[in-house]
Amino acid sequence: MPELPEVETVRRGLAPVMEGHRIARAQVNRPDLRWPFPRDMAARLTGRRVEALRRRSKYILADLDSGESLLIHLGMSGRMQVSGDPLGHFAHAHAAPEKHDHVILEMESGARIIFNDPRRFGAMDLLPTANQEAHKLLASLGPEPLGNAFDELYLVSALRGRGTPIKSALLDQRIVAGLGNIYVCEALYRARISPRRRAGRIAAARVAALVPVIRQVLLDAIDAGGSSLRDHRQANGDLGYFQHSFDVYGREGSACRTEGCAGTVRRITQSARSSFYCPRCQR
Repeated sequence: MPELPEVETVRRGLAPVMEGHRIARAQVNRPDLRWPFPRDMAARLTGRRVEALRRRSKYILADLDSGESLLIHLGMSGRMQVSGDPLGHFAHAHAAPEKHDHVILEMESGARIIFNDPRRFGAMDLLPTANQEAHKLLASLGPEPLGNAFDELYLVSALRGRGTPIKSALLDQRIVAGLGNIYVCEALYRARISPRRRAGRIAAARVAALVPVIRQVLLDAIDAGGSSLRDHRQANGDLGYFQHSFDVYGREGSACRTEGCAGTVRRITQSARSSFYCPRCQR
């Protein structure tokens, strides 16, 4: 499932062809993906100008001049593909239609945006922009890890007294929005904290020190275009390459990269997910 860096990379790729541009025609080729599409979605998108393109957690939000926002969730295999941009951001000509091209946006500029999703775990919805935080997918989300509300005092307070492992706590979208398995593993490694430690029993100073580490891991991944482990591609079709910089994720049995550490990366299962860490230098 794409995590925050992958979604943010896609958002940045879409921004030049969506923000400030009008949708000349929207085409919806099936009634649903993970959930049914909203009623008359094609008609409600056609002719609308995209005022802003934002990200909330792992969702992309396109604010329209109609007062609605288009919510996009990529799911496990969803891709936003851009072609035919006359402004020169994308050099690809329009490709022949594919079986899993479920939603197509023809922009007035000549650009075409295709939502392709073979597994159909993605989703799209339309919601009132002014009341978006009440939407069922957004209502319970915690602060953005790259935003001002996610600071040292907040995280120390949010984790105080919690008996769950720190890995599970950081994956809880109610505590912090957008973090996923890969980047929590990487952040805990950089902070030298074991994913098995109980969140509420970690010293406040160590919890506070996690905040800048989490931010830097995410920024490094965004700069690298995200991580392409299976399906993720940027809006121009390129793969991300942060997976080549993983310190622990997917490196079970490899030597720890911490200077002077003779440990070996171990994999354990937590809440049905793989956690990778060095048991020697992560305490």
